[in-house]
Amino acid sequence: MLIDTARLRLRRFQPADIPAFAAYRSDPEVARYQEWDFPLSLESAGRLLRRYARSDPAGPGWFQYAVELKADGCLLGDVAVHRQPGGGEAEIGFSLARDRQGHGYASEAVRAVLRDLVGAGLRTVSAECDVRNQRSARLLKRIGFEFESQRAVFIRGKREWTDLQMFTLSAEKWEVLDKG
Repeated sequence: MLIDTARLRLRRFQPADIPAFAAYRSDPEVARYQEWDFPLSLESAGRLLRRYARSDPAGPGWFQYAVELKADGCLLGDVAVHRQPGGGEAEIGFSLARDRQGHGYASEAVRAVLRDLVGAGLRTVSAECDVRNQRSARLLKRIGFEFESQRAVFIRGKREWTDLQMFTLSAEKWEVLDKG
């Protein structure tokens, strides 16, 4: 276990997570605003989870937290962190199974990861969000992220252009919000 909250356990992925991971990553509604290819086969999910399990949560690069609901031990989603070299900046992203959305789990998981990142000395966290994904944008704003910019990108796997919104949150602002 890496991070514990009242309802959630944020941990490394395990082989037992493969079916649930493949299922929510293959759901068109979950994948709609993400850049990954779907559907995700069990074989591909296994390769991804083995790669995620080898990554270092404190080092530069991507680390993927598995988000488990303590009450039933089920994988309900993931939170990704991309630490920049030097350790002062990171990007964060999140995905939850459709049937687990709307219960505050994403907010709880992202807040816990932010608390951990800022506690480890991170100065700035950013997040990108497809402009059409209003639920995620609202979540980021509720947590304290501020809209910074918007840019057009071509999503190769989906063969479409879309606009991405960039949000940022400073450690100073987070510390004030987290204590409030």
